[in-house]
Amino acid sequence: MYVVAGVTGQTGRAVAESLLKQGNPVTVVVRTEEKGEAWREKGAKVAVAALEDVPALRGALANAEGAYLLVPPIYGAARFLEDQRRTADALAKAVAESGIPHVVFLSSIGAQLLSGTGPILSVRYGESVLTPVARNLTLLRPAYFIENWAPVLGAARENGVLPTFLTPQRKIPMIATKDIGRIAAESLVNPARGRQVLELAGPEEYGPEDIARVLGSLLRRDVRVDYAPLNAVVPTFTSLGFSEDLARLMEEMYAGINSGHIAYEKKGAEFRRGTVSAIEVLRGLLQQ
Repeated sequence: MYVVAGVTGQTGRAVAESLLKQGNPVTVVVRTEEKGEAWREKGAKVAVAALEDVPALRGALANAEGAYLLVPPIYGAARFLEDQRRTADALAKAVAESGIPHVVFLSSIGAQLLSGTGPILSVRYGESVLTPVARNLTLLRPAYFIENWAPVLGAARENGVLPTFLTPQRKIPMIATKDIGRIAAESLVNPARGRQVLELAGPEEYGPEDIARVLGSLLRRDVRVDYAPLNAVVPTFTSLGFSEDLARLMEEMYAGINSGHIAYEKKGAEFRRGTVSAIEVLRGLLQQ
């Protein structure tokens, strides 16, 4: 049996669906019974537990072959990194006390870096507390999610504009959450021995101008990139409900991506490419 957290989000849902499709027994971790009903209908068992609740999570992990874990972001947290660290500490304690044989943890590209990565520092901390307690550990370090473009698709559809804080011409690795879920599921079924780092990307690299061209073909209209300066990050994200603390971390992250500071570690890691293209992801998002 495999335990999957984060099933109300994109990657956890993809992991659980991949495992169930293969006929594997799955227990999903959700905060309320209501959030588990749809998963029961799909054939999964449901464990009701907050990820910060060590006894409840330890019970969910008991007797499992492996677990997919992550630290979900709390966008309004006044002290974002502190809140994320508390959740990571709880995950590590539950893993240690349950003795679960294998953990797959959702980290990020750039998690090996000590500074200049913004919110990615939270998963760096998660890696650091899980490494000494997990019997076997797979760290997934995916690139920029293609699904991150979802909030600005309305502007592209209605006005032919693609707002971004990413350098328009600069190609970076991006990946579909469906690919992350598939690779995570494969990692659970074929567990690592010791500590394994998997650096993930999609089938090719994209820049904002590439994404605009893809959207233009799907929408059958011209779509142009509207590049905003980094000093607009904080007011933009706070207007969307992010705390000022997290918004400033987001500004740091965009600066790190644009400069090339946030990149793969390469040494000591295995690189894997997914198969889902940007056009597939964006087509699906536009149909929602």
